[in-house]
Amino acid sequence: MTRVRKKRSVLPGFGLSMGFTLLYLSLIVLVPLSAAFLKTSALSWDQFWKIILNPRVIASYKLSFYTSFAAALINAVFGLLIAWVLVRYRFPGRRIIDGMIDIPFALPTAVAGIALTTIYAEKGWMGGLLKELGIKVAFTPLGIMVALTFIGLPFVVRTLQPVIEEMEKDVEEAAASLGAYRWTTFRRVILPELLPPLLTGFALAFARGIGEYGSVVFISGNMPMKTEIAPLLIMTKLEQFDYTGATAIAVVMLLISFLLLLAINFIQWKSSRGLLPR
Repeated sequence: MTRVRKKRSVLPGFGLSMGFTLLYLSLIVLVPLSAAFLKTSALSWDQFWKIILNPRVIASYKLSFYTSFAAALINAVFGLLIAWVLVRYRFPGRRIIDGMIDIPFALPTAVAGIALTTIYAEKGWMGGLLKELGIKVAFTPLGIMVALTFIGLPFVVRTLQPVIEEMEKDVEEAAASLGAYRWTTFRRVILPELLPPLLTGFALAFARGIGEYGSVVFISGNMPMKTEIAPLLIMTKLEQFDYTGATAIAVVMLLISFLLLLAINFIQWKSSRGLLPR
């Protein structure tokens, strides 16, 4: 009787690997997050609600989530276009453009913020041109959106590129040969394949934008009730040694972000299984 040889894994057994994974996640993620909740628990409910329902705090929440969502939406549209062009077309300078996509990853966020502020200020190159059109970018919510779009673009492009590379052109050609218009081919053939990674890239860009500080702090102007983002307000609380107030604001941001990402992941899960209407 032939013995079935057990397939050996290159990595250690499940127990050891899982134990190391849980230990690593606990030290890097769970313990710091738990510390924020523990610090906030020192507040009474009345104190907690007073902090998080302060008009200045609510305004910073609205600004952070609104601009992050808008920037992620812009990146989802133009990131898809950029990824498609970089994968499907060959042209001079393609590799240079492809390398430039990663600049927001390598560039310190503070440097990016200073550069964007210089360009989009009223006396800057782009800011001066936009000023003639009656559009002010620096020190407005629009400037925050520009900064978040800049730092979030690579998440969408790099998520979509490998999926587009694996897509076969035969299906698109077959749809065209059957008389399908370009929009119909895109909506019925291409988009269903790209929707799960597109939602993933959108979620990553959105999550990055919510917690972004360095690239926004200069171009926003930091005006309370107008251009003050939640991460800046948290830093202000910390500088004032109001640690419980800072952690209370951070905990609310964490919970809202978690719920939003959970909803996006649920939509992505339904999309990957073809449960969404086309």
